[in-house]
Amino acid sequence: MKKALITGITGQDGSYLAELLLEKGYEVHGIVRRSSMLNTVRLEHLLNDESIHGVRLFLHNGDLSDSASLINILAHTRPDEVYNLAAQSQVRVSFDMPEYTGDVTGLGTVRILEAIRQCQLPARFYQAGTSEMFGNVHEVPQRETTPFHPRSPYGVAKVYAHWATVNYRESFGLFACNGIVFNHESPRRGETFVTRKIAIAVARILRKEQEKLTLGNLDAKRDWGYAKEYVQAMWLMLQQDEPDDYVIATGETHSVKEFLQEAFSHAGLDWEKHVRIDESLYRPAEVDLLVGDATRAREKLGWQPKVKFKELVRLMVDAETTT
Repeated sequence: MKKALITGITGQDGSYLAELLLEKGYEVHGIVRRSSMLNTVRLEHLLNDESIHGVRLFLHNGDLSDSASLINILAHTRPDEVYNLAAQSQVRVSFDMPEYTGDVTGLGTVRILEAIRQCQLPARFYQAGTSEMFGNVHEVPQRETTPFHPRSPYGVAKVYAHWATVNYRESFGLFACNGIVFNHESPRRGETFVTRKIAIAVARILRKEQEKLTLGNLDAKRDWGYAKEYVQAMWLMLQQDEPDDYVIATGETHSVKEFLQEAFSHAGLDWEKHVRIDESLYRPAEVDLLVGDATRAREKLGWQPKVKFKELVRLMVDAETTT
């Protein structure tokens, strides 16, 4: 039985990846940051169903800011695969907390890479990169060879983590891969992210619980895919003969305004009657256009997205309006 360790297992991607690995027969271990409140809601269906998965899913207290906890967990679990999904991943928040973002998102990656090396584990490593590393884009679409030009402390930290992963691969022979993953959404997306924020607002407006939705820049364009499909690409990267870096994307770009229009229209609402713009929500440095070229992933991994933009938007709205 293969073992996998997931940092950020309580998040959107972590929960979908845990499901996928359990379905494939893995023993799954997850690192959970200690807090005064449990944050395992996305995993409850797995933890509560011991007849299927529960006996193969284990959670450990740890933190990417604490090297000792990482070394202890790795030495105890000795995983075959490590997926580093944990981060301070809110772009706007990273401007308010740049040092913390750099410590957890950037240096945290080095801590877990170094822990793998010190424990002398032959584990394969996946680093969760982001399209935000491209920032002020140098070419359209963006591919693995496109230069990085991050426009936020979050993007800067992820670039550091990306090159740290490459460095450990080249210097120490680690099987280490970077997934340069473009925006990926689902009903499990955090409530502060714009897509989920829109879906929740639509449901609340329909129930007469909310009248207005406040947003920032509606003109930003993103390449949006379905998170449940994207974790499959993460797994596939670690099943290859040689490690490499891959862009994971749909190849389509749509603005926040398009997402709004589709979401409200699907619910029979006029978005212009309910949305107001607050310029304080704009980023100090905006990323205007992101769209990925996932040719390498298609050709080498056999991966390509199936859920298209409109289906994704409707899937997210339906999840909020039917609960």
